[in-house]
Amino acid sequence: MKFTNGFWLMREGVHASYATEVRDLQVGTGRFTAYTSVARVASRGDTLNSSLITVECHSPAEGVIGVRATHHAGKSRPGPEFELPGADTTPAAGTRQEGSVTELVSGPLTLRLDREGPWGLRFLDEDGRQLTAVEPRGTAFATAPDGSHHMVAQLALGVGESVYGLGERFTPYVKNGQTVDIWQSDGGTSSEQAYKNIPFYMSSRGYGVFVNHPGKVSFEIGSESVGQVQFSVEDQSLEYFVVAGPTPKDVLRRYTALTGRPALPPAWSFGLWLTTSFCTEYDEETVASFVDGMAERDIPLSVFHFDCFWMREYQWSDFAWDPEVFPDPEGMLARLKARGLRISMWINPYIAQKSALFAEAADLGHLVRRTNGDIWQWDLWQPGMALVDFTSPAACEWYAGKLRVLLDQGVDCFKTDFGERIPLDVVWADGSDPERMHNFYAHLYNRTVFDLLEKERGHGEAIVFARSATAGGQQFPVHWGGDCFASFNAMAESLRGGLSLSLSGFGFWSHDIGGFEGTPDPAVFKRWLAFGLLSSHSRLHGNVSYRVPWEFGEEAVDVARQFTLLKHRLMPYLYGVAEEAHRTGVPMMRPMLLEFPGDPTARTLDRQYMLGPDLLVAPVFAADGEVEYYVPEGVWTHLLSGETVVGPVWRRETYGYDSLPLFVRPGTVLPWGADDQRPDGDWLEGLKLRVFELGEGEDEAVVVTVPDLTGAVAATFAVVREGELVRVSGAGAEGVAVRLG
Repeated sequence: MKFTNGFWLMREGVHASYATEVRDLQVGTGRFTAYTSVARVASRGDTLNSSLITVECHSPAEGVIGVRATHHAGKSRPGPEFELPGADTTPAAGTRQEGSVTELVSGPLTLRLDREGPWGLRFLDEDGRQLTAVEPRGTAFATAPDGSHHMVAQLALGVGESVYGLGERFTPYVKNGQTVDIWQSDGGTSSEQAYKNIPFYMSSRGYGVFVNHPGKVSFEIGSESVGQVQFSVEDQSLEYFVVAGPTPKDVLRRYTALTGRPALPPAWSFGLWLTTSFCTEYDEETVASFVDGMAERDIPLSVFHFDCFWMREYQWSDFAWDPEVFPDPEGMLARLKARGLRISMWINPYIAQKSALFAEAADLGHLVRRTNGDIWQWDLWQPGMALVDFTSPAACEWYAGKLRVLLDQGVDCFKTDFGERIPLDVVWADGSDPERMHNFYAHLYNRTVFDLLEKERGHGEAIVFARSATAGGQQFPVHWGGDCFASFNAMAESLRGGLSLSLSGFGFWSHDIGGFEGTPDPAVFKRWLAFGLLSSHSRLHGNVSYRVPWEFGEEAVDVARQFTLLKHRLMPYLYGVAEEAHRTGVPMMRPMLLEFPGDPTARTLDRQYMLGPDLLVAPVFAADGEVEYYVPEGVWTHLLSGETVVGPVWRRETYGYDSLPLFVRPGTVLPWGADDQRPDGDWLEGLKLRVFELGEGEDEAVVVTVPDLTGAVAATFAVVREGELVRVSGAGAEGVAVRLG
């Protein structure tokens, strides 16, 4: 939201008051509070008929410093609030004072306030280098022409500084120059709207900023005051946390420690998923033909997903199989599971009026109501649909109970679709603020389903396929990119969204292979197959047409088979990366910035990524196979061809459908599985260690861990090159094959 008209003027009807000077400072244990006037005070009379902005500075965790600016503290706060599981109950900072300077120190991060001179705060790294600063107009409140009251904050941008993140955004990857509203929307991948709005951004200077407000937050990233990131909320108080690095990985570690780390998805979920698609015609015969077709073509399949029309039309959700289409659901699921498949089902948090559950939920008080007591309903999506009120524990248990029936039938997981278009003219069971609940609803919805799966299936076996999320939602993986068109442009949009989400604390991400809307050209489908199967999770899904590979020609079948088998061979490596995401918050899909923060070229790359620390992936976004990509410093080896490339260098090449730029980082020892038929096999059996450009001697030794199916360490190997020989040590090392490249 913009408040100014150029540098000197305010927009018509806008009145702003800025923190100007510190009138009082109270220093406590691990915190301080500054009382700032909004004008210069030359005499006692200037203290009358004016305002104070109270600025509280504290540290909820090591390396994280919070700033809360408040105008009127008496405003009620009905919630919800972000859950911060990593917040310390005791102060995580110390204070020190010298003359006019007061500092708050938390780990490598220092906040400095100098009472002399204009109002301001400086955030410094452990070497005393300024990361960012609150400058004289950086703490304010403003009233808009409609009378609304906004708290406004600004943090300075340095020369050449880039900003990333703010959720799964499909707009340009570097957010400088953009206006971003943190507001859940069902807008597809080709608009500025987003399904996953996260009020957290990452800076190329090695820090992050998390705005602790679950409602609408309006960001102006160098788009109003060009040297500032501005964020504002319609409220009387605004809190934000500056998160220390120094590296981007360190920022994510600290941010996810504060807001929650992702659960570790089960190993079986990393295989290939196939769905019925959405508006296609399907029954058990269709499903069986798809499963048979994949087996006949030697394409291993791990999960089969039933989309919306497993239920009867106009009745979503009633969680009851359509008896005319699926007369024997228990038998069908048993037959599918006998073939080694896991089962996923589509759900949403809405109850259509025609559903038998509508009256039941209404009688029990489980549906969201309007301010006049009526049940909130509309006809968008489903006729007369209402929303389950997940602020009510009883409603959560009721909803979970309906899903438990499906789990008892043999279902393994749920696609938790929707949760974005949440109304404001409603009353929530727990009294939550409707504006704050608009974004937060998705969190309660996904948590309800994820907790049920964890309870019923056990720790480490829970997974959802979620579309909407807010801060903290990374705890309930996996998330997919929503509704994209079947085109190369949409494929690139999807990748931008995934990269932005990865820099927002989310460890696992997927997308609809081939695109959702329309039917992809075979070239698009085949290129998307390689991209999809080199993502953390891989799903074939569409809207009005099927996504079985043979619909797109025999070459598509070959490509699907090749990259599915490749992913299975990579699982000893990939699941180790997944465990790292779970343990540290560093994502599986990594923007180049994460691995190469000191390389200026890496800061803007949005058409390639690292899959874990050691694999560079550059999807092909053109029908003719031409791709341009960047290789960082060192000797990199193409995983499929063995070709080596010396970086740093830009390359433009043409690839067939059976390949793409897929390079192994120099100094990598890649654990390579023998079983290419499933993602959750015995990774130690027939294990091969592939060694790429490893330096010589003990100083260049690499330690490789291979996880088991729970993510625990199954084996550890130390690999050293001695001249032309490679020595491997560790329990079971004698049974491990070694291959150079």
